[in-house]
Parts: sequence; structure tokens; C-alpha cells
Amino acid sequence: MNIKSLLTEKRNPNTINIDQSSSLDIIKMINEEDQSVAFTVQKILPTIARVIDRIVDRAKKGGRIFYIGAGTSGRLGILDASECPPTYSTNPDFVQAIIAGGETAILHAVEGAEDNVDLGANEIAKRDVTSLDTVIGIAASGRTPFTIGAMKEATQRGAFVASITCSPQSPMQEMAEEAMVAEVGPEVVTGSTRMKAGTAQKMILNMISTAVMIRLGKVYENLMIDVKPSNEKLQIRAQHIIQDLTGAPLEVVKEKLAQYQSVKLSILSLRTNLENDELINWLDAHDGHLRQALDAFHKNNSAS
Repeated sequence: MNIKSLLTEKRNPNTINIDQSSSLDIIKMINEEDQSVAFTVQKILPTIARVIDRIVDRAKKGGRIFYIGAGTSGRLGILDASECPPTYSTNPDFVQAIIAGGETAILHAVEGAEDNVDLGANEIAKRDVTSLDTVIGIAASGRTPFTIGAMKEATQRGAFVASITCSPQSPMQEMAEEAMVAEVGPEVVTGSTRMKAGTAQKMILNMISTAVMIRLGKVYENLMIDVKPSNEKLQIRAQHIIQDLTGAPLEVVKEKLAQYQSVKLSILSLRTNLENDELINWLDAHDGHLRQALDAFHKNNSAS
């Protein structure tokens, strides 16, 4: 592989003299380069939207999401996946992240792990990936053997396979059914893809996971109604959300939240006076979508 041919490895003409610059000038250069990232991601929004739609279709049938990568790309996948259970009360199995080198690689470089195609394939096989699942390979260069191995195995298993890369015409792009290619250009420090490339990857992952959760009914208006109240901060947030959407006194909100341990169920109960099995069954009948459940309830009541 000719590494100099990769967009992510080219030298940035705007920062040639960065080593002679003051601290302020250095961060001005970094900031100017960073400003271009969002516009680059904007160019591929239709592709990202198609990926989201296909994930949602599979998720409704029980499909899972797997992010897979090495180094910074793998860690960004872990960051996104780990935030889904507390933010949206998802099962930890729903969004999973796989990094070359395993847990050790989260904090430390594991030499050679990313160069092994078979290790990537094995990670997909041992998770029993199926045609309902989505596998998203993440790599700035689009050439990481570990990730390519995982994508190949996932393709053979019939999974929906997508990629997030920052260098065009890569093996990962060619392999993916949907390739999200954010051509952010050369880095401030040549080859330091934790910078602009990493920022682009983080933006795209934020978009994917957030939009999927919204489409699955885990947001009402712009409130995270499936937040898991697992610590004091999240307890307070959950209470505020319920109050905002019901107008109920704080003591009533606390009692309802203690009863159901669910923001969504608490809101639905306070807005409809449904309780227990009747409440849960009503929400389930509307696929967990609070807005649909409320609209249907009020429509039924007004009709009667």
C-alpha cells in the first residue's frame, strides 16, 4: 500500500509552518481546519439518512448495530455505543462496538491487532451476526485489515454493511452497501487522523445513533423520554422532562417515576390516567411511540 496516496496521509499546505507558530496561531490553524468538517459531512447527509432508514427497518425486527474499527475509529464507536443505554434505555446488546485488540486497546495501543483480517472476521462470527443486523466499519483510511475482515464476514452473513471513511475509493468503500465518505482533507499534523477525520466520524456516529433512537420513538419533541434515571443527575432530568410534558407537581412526578421507573410510562399515565398492565399494553400497541399512544388515546376519547 502506498500510504502517501491516501488523502488522510497527504500534507496540509495550510500548516507547513505550524512548528514555528505561537500557541495562539497553532490553535487558530486547528480551528480553521475544524470549521470545514461540518460542511464536508453535510455533503453526505443523504447517504447517512439512507443508512439510518435501513438500520431502523432492521431494528424494528430485532436487528442490532455493530460499530467496528481500530485505534481512534474503534474508540469513537465505543463512545457512541456506550452512551445509548443511559440516554435511551437500550439493551446493551442493541448497539455494540468492537475494537481491534479488545478492551486493552481502549486505553493502550495493541500492536498488530488492526492488521489481522481473521481477527475481525472472528469478532463478527462469535457475535452470531445475522441478516437483521447492521455492521458499520469505521476507518479514516478505509483500509484497516481488521475492519475489512469484519465487513467481509458480515456481508457473507447477509448483514447490512456500511462504512465511515475519510479517504475516497478505499477497499471499505467498495465493500460497503452504503459508504459514508467524509473527505475532510489532509490533517493539521500529517496523518493525525484523530483530528479532522475523528471529528467527522464522531459527527456521523452522533447523527446515526440519535436519529435511529428518535425514529424508534425514544424522543418526544426534543426530550429524551427513555432516559434511564440511574444517577442523581439523570433522576432530576427525568423529573424535569415529566413535569415539562405533564405539568404535574414534583411530588406526583416523583411518585409516578418511582412506580414505573420509566419517564415514558410516567408521562403516558399522567396524560391518560391509564395504569399498570393497561398502560403498558397501550404503549406496546403503539410500538413504544409516546406521541402515537397519546394521539390515539385522545382520538378514542373524543370520539366517545
